[in-house]
Amino acid sequence: MAQDSWPSPAHNSRAVTDVEYEKIAAHFSEDGVYGTPADTQVVAVGTGLNVAVRADVFASVRGHAWTSGTSTVTLSIGANVSGSTRIDRVVLRLDRSTWTVRAVVRAGTPGSGAPALVQDTGDTGVYEIPLALVSLLSGASTVTVTRSELYVGARIRPATSSTRNPAPALGETCLETDTGRVRMWNGTLWVLVYDDGGGETVIDSPLSAWEILTNSVLATRSGNVHLRLGVLRRAAGTLAGADESRLPILIPAAYRHPNRDQYGLAYVSGTSIGRFVVYAGGSDRPGQVWLTHKPSIATGGQVLPASGLSWVVN
Repeated sequence: MAQDSWPSPAHNSRAVTDVEYEKIAAHFSEDGVYGTPADTQVVAVGTGLNVAVRADVFASVRGHAWTSGTSTVTLSIGANVSGSTRIDRVVLRLDRSTWTVRAVVRAGTPGSGAPALVQDTGDTGVYEIPLALVSLLSGASTVTVTRSELYVGARIRPATSSTRNPAPALGETCLETDTGRVRMWNGTLWVLVYDDGGGETVIDSPLSAWEILTNSVLATRSGNVHLRLGVLRRAAGTLAGADESRLPILIPAAYRHPNRDQYGLAYVSGTSIGRFVVYAGGSDRPGQVWLTHKPSIATGGQVLPASGLSWVVN
């Protein structure tokens, strides 16, 4: 078969079949209801053995538009006298024998859970997406509805950290090409979903009072900072037990917790234990690390801070 494209004057005088339409339109939009889970549920309990599909709902199934119309759609649920609970599905079904989308009930098997969706992807058959689960006890005259709508959502949009969509939709996701970060709009903020962090960052900040024997480093992953402090040796005379001392470490501004200090333990030469504080960005010692509760430390004494502190930055 030669190359082809449609719609086009060269293709069947611009006439497009239903099959050809689906092949392109199925990728225009994700399958699902237009809206969010914050909207009123699409399917609710009706009278007796019925469920009600609310009015003015719009959706897309394989690129085919559907609406419930301007009034409630009532769907019947078959009686159940099997002796076991039955779970039915309410689905939106594209039927390729008529090329229509309708809300219908797919009956389950008593005692076997909800029936599977049928999603034929060829040129024939049906394709279903979920709207709700309907539970019917044996002999019952009413039903229980559990919502399970599939929503269209938003696709990932490439952008830079300074050119994200200024009017994003709820759930919209973007990839920042300049930072490698993936962010999602939660209705208020662009929250960080993924960030590989770019490896380890050495955070040594030399001071005359301490000799650095092993580098201190941090790494970030998806908004979480992971800190590993190095081994330090006292180089400026005995440090009295009652005195605090700043350690030769500085957390870069981008990695500081905005308002919460972090606390850790350290081994001190002589089988003693001390405590250190990693100060928050909003403190009067932003990003600094101080050795606080501890014994006296003589010149040459070593401090081995425990590793494994972590906190969230964004």
